[in-house]
Amino acid sequence: MKRIFFTGSSGCIGHYIAEGLIEKTDHELFLLVRNPDKLKFNYQSRPNIHILTGDMQTVDQFKDLLKTIDVAILAATSWGGISESYQINVVKTLELINSLDSQVCEQIIYFSTASILDQNNQPLPEAGELGTNYIRTKYACYTKLLDLPIASKVTTVFPTLVFGGEENKPYSHLSGGFSDVIKWIDLIRWFKADGSFHYIHAQDIATVVNYLVDHPPSKVDKRQLVLGNKKTTVNEAIHEICRYLNKKIYLQIPLYIALANFFIAVFRLRMEDWDRFSINYRHFTYKDPVTPTTFGLKNYCSTIDDVLELNGIPRSS
Repeated sequence: MKRIFFTGSSGCIGHYIAEGLIEKTDHELFLLVRNPDKLKFNYQSRPNIHILTGDMQTVDQFKDLLKTIDVAILAATSWGGISESYQINVVKTLELINSLDSQVCEQIIYFSTASILDQNNQPLPEAGELGTNYIRTKYACYTKLLDLPIASKVTTVFPTLVFGGEENKPYSHLSGGFSDVIKWIDLIRWFKADGSFHYIHAQDIATVVNYLVDHPPSKVDKRQLVLGNKKTTVNEAIHEICRYLNKKIYLQIPLYIALANFFIAVFRLRMEDWDRFSINYRHFTYKDPVTPTTFGLKNYCSTIDDVLELNGIPRSS
């Protein structure tokens, strides 16, 4: 039995991870939660699940406990202003990691984001310079992690686009806004664009993380894992959604970058630096993305059809 310290369990991904750890292991869990009322899983199902009321700002009060921890899962994050984001996503995260005992702790599973990586899975400088507050602080923390004395114990996971959520779990930002894509598909289907991406369901992220808890990477294994299904192009996604909804595609107008920038200028659309960079970068793809099948396990969501079905979108015939 392992002692696991877990931040971020009240979020979408966190709910799936916590549920798996509670139902499929007997590990002792210490869940750092600002508001326990937000937890929709049964944390009272066994006696060795401990709710620690607090947040990353007050993590120093748990320094004695942290020295006894075998595995730390760090999924908590801030999406706020630059000052708050830097304090939580960088300063307090590094403080927590430095509070762990390198002789006791066997693994730290740290959640970053694939947005900070280039197509060779290396840090993307533009993410640190032009990214949103969230992306810039994730970039800063990851680059600092590499210099920590305990760096050899850190397994960094980089989720790509995350779907997930259901009645007893919060929805991810992407799933929460997925209905807008369906609403506008009659317009979207007339365009095609040069771009590609990866996606993954929160349940599959949880499966990978829960596997890593019991099977920490060896010295020869990768400790930087991009979480995502195989790459999908924008045009493939449009075609698959239209096929699922039984909508015909007769003609598609190429949406060139120059045309997109023209519309942005003409309509004076508000664009942040990262938005402009993303439009020109287009292909947020990575080498060797990881899903449960990488470890011989079963995927929960592998296709666009799966995404639509799991988001409650009825198939049209």
